[in-house]
Amino acid sequence: MTEKDFAEAIDASERRKSDRKKLIVDVKFEDGDATGIANTRDIGIGGLYMTTNTQFETGTPLYMTMNVGDREISINGTVVYTDPGQGVGIRFQNIKPDDEIFLRQELELE
Repeated sequence: MTEKDFAEAIDASERRKSDRKKLIVDVKFEDGDATGIANTRDIGIGGLYMTTNTQFETGTPLYMTMNVGDREISINGTVVYTDPGQGVGIRFQNIKPDDEIFLRQELELE
């Protein structure tokens, strides 16, 4: 699926509202039924895309931890896009203000 296909496949209300930067880090995730480790493909203040073979339904809440730079970030998110067998798009929920500031600086999004 191309980026254009991806953009056209999701409703305007589901499209990301912030820029993302290419960054590959390990993400530990759990959703109540499954736990695992995936890799990010890109990340921003509003969310991330992670590559995983785990099947998720749109709307699935996830709890994630990841190391960005020298900091561990724990965050809740919701699956807003699925590409079965490839990965999922996650929108962050209630990001802590200090984590948001850190991500902005680390990803040079200011």
